[in-house]
Amino acid sequence: MSPVLDQNSVREVLRQGISHLREANVPSFTLAAELLLLSVIERDRTWLYSHPEEILSSETIERYFALVRRRAEGAPTQHLTGKQEFWGLEFEVTPDVLIPRPETEHLIEVALDRLAVREIRAGREQKLSGQGICLVDVGSGSGCIAIALAKELPVAEIFATDISLPALAIAHRNAARHGMADRIRFVQSDLLESFIEPPDSNYQSPLFDLIISNPPYIGHRESDSLPREVRDHEPPTALFGGEEGYELYSGLVAQSEIFLKPGGLLVLELGHHGLPAVQPLLDTLSWTNIAVTNDLTGIPRVLAAERLPDPL
Repeated sequence: MSPVLDQNSVREVLRQGISHLREANVPSFTLAAELLLLSVIERDRTWLYSHPEEILSSETIERYFALVRRRAEGAPTQHLTGKQEFWGLEFEVTPDVLIPRPETEHLIEVALDRLAVREIRAGREQKLSGQGICLVDVGSGSGCIAIALAKELPVAEIFATDISLPALAIAHRNAARHGMADRIRFVQSDLLESFIEPPDSNYQSPLFDLIISNPPYIGHRESDSLPREVRDHEPPTALFGGEEGYELYSGLVAQSEIFLKPGGLLVLELGHHGLPAVQPLLDTLSWTNIAVTNDLTGIPRVLAAERLPDPL
């Protein structure tokens, strides 16, 4: 005889959530249903599947299905739970910041690998602590890149810029959450504009060993092809880099020539079709050791280069 299922049990509530999201054609509907339920009951996945007969309160069920309905209407799961994991760390996310993507972790990997190679070439210790390294994360958003690098380079000097004050507020909160509030200086800036020395002042702008960025790289002309979760819910200033999508790179590369030390590294995330437009920007006497790294789907995802001294 089949067991009688309680309509308020974890198993049955989750089953209904999965069914509703499947019918709404939500991508990864099972994972979304799980994450929403975990957020409401404040438990982990191990508990969820080891307590399938646990009875949930009517209030909990009502809150859960309210989130399921919003997800079915297009709100991203991360906005409903308020968090996303990146580099093994949990980050607060809201509609004011781009949701961190797994492919952006390649940016961190390439930066750390290139810094390690630079240390080996200089005959220094291979273990990176960040000693003597000054870096900036341009377009920081949630702060995930800067905070991940702060974790990996515990004594590096770190700046992070964003044009959006609401985004910087979230980045500050994420830095505090991970004990990095005193490690990272957040600066409101359009790219690196705020570091340009004002005329007739004693201000001296920093020079960086690493400039790293995941800039907006989607073209406005691609807007209609984006999933509604992205198009309707993530901040346009963090998504769109111009009509074609790669317009911001020329300014960032030009500024990087000014603000990178000789031997400093520029590491950029690319959009799906960005490489042919962006790589030629590095075909000058300012750059060497140019390399492209593909993501797990084979898409050119990271472009890295080393700053040469200015030619005489």
